[in-house]
Formats: sequence, C-alpha cells, structure tokens
Amino acid sequence: MRKKLYKLRFELFFLSLMAILFSSLFFPTSFYIDQALPVLFIVNVIVGLVIFLHDKERSWITVGLLILVVGAYVFRLISAHNNTLDYIRFSAFFVFYIIITLEVVKQVWKAKTVDKSVIFGLMSGYICLGLLAFFAFVSIEMTSPNSFKGLPLDATFPQKASHLLYYSYVTLMTIGYGDITPTTGTAQKASI
Repeated sequence: MRKKLYKLRFELFFLSLMAILFSSLFFPTSFYIDQALPVLFIVNVIVGLVIFLHDKERSWITVGLLILVVGAYVFRLISAHNNTLDYIRFSAFFVFYIIITLEVVKQVWKAKTVDKSVIFGLMSGYICLGLLAFFAFVSIEMTSPNSFKGLPLDATFPQKASHLLYYSYVTLMTIGYGDITPTTGTAQKASI
C-alpha cells in the first residue's frame, strides 16, 4: 500500500492542490472561505505526507505541522474567533509549503526518467511556488496593511487573502493585469 501511494504521490498532491485552487467555483464564497478551504488545506498536508514517505525526519516535521493545524482549526471551531490561532495555522501552512516545495523540486530533479508522475510533480512544484508567493504576500499585507493597491478596502481579511491568491498566480504567470499592484517597497520586491 505504501509503495503504491508513494508511486502516486505527485498525482495525489496535484489533485489536492487543484481542489484548493478551483473548488471555490462550486461553493458559495463564505462557505468556501470559512469551511471548505481550511479542510482542503488540511487534506493537502495529509496528502503531502505521502511525498515524505522515504524521509522520516521531514515526515515527522509534517506530522507535527498537521497536528498544529488541525488543533488550531478544531479549537477555532469550538471557541470564539481568535486571531492568534489563525496566525499559528497560517505560519504552519507557510512552513509546510516551504518544506514541500523544496522536497518536490528535489524529487523531480533527481528523477531518472520523465514520466507522467514527474510531469505531475513539475506542475505541483509550480503551484507550490504560487502558494509560497501567496503566503509571502499575505504576510506582507498582515504586517504592513495596504501594501497592495486594488484590494477591496471594505473586505474581510479572508477576502483580501483570496485576492492575493489570485495576484500571486497572475504575477507568477507574468500576466500582470494591473488590477492589483504592490505599493510598498517590500511588496514590490516580493512581487519580483
């Protein structure tokens, strides 16, 4: 079972990333942001564990991050809204995507043959780069509000984050529509 899962690691990870990026098309916005997205991110971390099946040390780090994220999510469900829990969860996901991106790139780089799995690994790595940019942009917006022009002024933080996810991929693909632009030096440097 472990061998079969490991063989399909990139395909499974890619599917979980696609669910994060595109399931908003099938759910109402508030449900997607408040309920579906946190669960999809947790599923993505669980699937990410498969990528580390042959690396026990990083596997344990990922399990620790998963426990932290699930604990913060469950505690948030049973208690009043607490920004500290959101920051803990956000930080855990940021660390996870740094680790998983490096691991995916390493495994793809070391592949002896290019097959379907490696192609899924390449696409997963690309999507992870976009997620890293997203977490960087959200971190900048959290520490220095209004670092990006074009975000709705009256939007909640999750809505702003949704716009920054869009911005991260538009920037990564070098489309750059210009509807969201960095205004601070830090945001401009991160956008490069």
